Formats: sequence, C-alpha cells, structure tokens
Amino acid sequence: MPGVPQTEEVQVRGARLPRDQRRAQLLDAANEVFTTRGYHAAAMDEIAAAAGISKPVLYQHFDSKLDLYLALLDQACDSLVDVVQDGLASTDDNADRVVAAMGAFFDFVSSTSGEFRFVFESDLTGDGRVQDRLWRVNNDVADLIAAVIVEDTLLPPEQAKLLAISMVGLAQVGARYWVSDRSAAIGLEQAKQLVSTLAWRGISGFPLRAPRDA
Repeated sequence: MPGVPQTEEVQVRGARLPRDQRRAQLLDAANEVFTTRGYHAAAMDEIAAAAGISKPVLYQHFDSKLDLYLALLDQACDSLVDVVQDGLASTDDNADRVVAAMGAFFDFVSSTSGEFRFVFESDLTGDGRVQDRLWRVNNDVADLIAAVIVEDTLLPPEQAKLLAISMVGLAQVGARYWVSDRSAAIGLEQAKQLVSTLAWRGISGFPLRAPRDA
C-alpha cells in the first residue's frame, strides 16, 4: 500500500482471520504463485510470503504443497462445472444451449483468475489424484450435456454420453488453443460462435423427440 512500510503491510495482511477467510486468502495467493511458476517451481515459502503470513500458518491449513494444489484443482473443477451448468440452464432453445455450453469453456479460459490452468494445463497429470479429478470434471460436464441430449432426442443414454464427451473435447481443445494462440486475433465472442456453430451443425442432425403435448 502506498505510504505504508512493507513490514506494516505484512502485519495487516497477516492479521488473525476466521479460518474460512484465511483459507480463501491462502488459496488466492497459491493460485497466483502456481499459475505463474507452475507446481514444481513453486515453494511453500513463496506462497506464504504472497499471502503475508508465516509458513507455519500455511501448514496449519494445508498439510503439503500437493494438498494445497489439489484444493485449487477442486475449486477450478467446480467452477467449470458451474459455468457449463449455468449455460445449459440459461435457455430452452437447443441452438442457444449449444452456444452457452461451448461458450462456457471459452469464458472459463478467459477468466482473469487463471483457474483454467489447473484443469487444462496441469503439470501434475502424472499424479493419480490429479488424473482422477481431471477425469471426473470432464465426466461431470459430459453428464450435464448428455442429459439434455437424452431429453431432446431419440438417442439412448450411452450414445448421448459419447456425443457429450465428444462435445466436451471439442470445446476444451478449442478453448485451450484459443487462449494460448492470441496471435490468431480471434475475439472471444467470435471464437465462441465459431466452435458453437460447428457443434450445433453436428448435434442438430439427430432426430428430436416428438413434442410432449403432441
């Protein structure tokens, strides 16, 4: 803070907080360090310093660096599921649903929080606990999309799930490419529309159920 000595700033930031608020503060600090430096280069000392607390306080909340990383990964996975779920619930029009679902991935990667890096660019994919979480988030998102496909088409659940998983892959790979290759000069809304159009032209070819009141 301007005009405040660094030692005083650390004292203010490190003041006693309720446990849930302290945990949120530590996760914010860790998110910044991990997204900037990656898991392997990040150090608990650095995360504690970023949060303005001592390392023993950090270990009161998280047993290890991996424990802290997994908490952030869980948080990021929950965020992705939430944005897709909100997108699907935002409209009853199927074409708009596809735009909302595909666009949710682009909104996720364009967020200034950098959460997407834990889900899409993790440097711990060799760890079984990370693999389980990454599989689960893709499966959970696909289940949301598959439920809509089953409701609106004549496809059986297992076929709907395969299509849903494929749509998740399309959205995820497209969003990852877009966010890492800004030299393509494609704006967010244009990127969302391009990928959504591709997905809609595919899924709209499957037969719809008859209207319920027919």
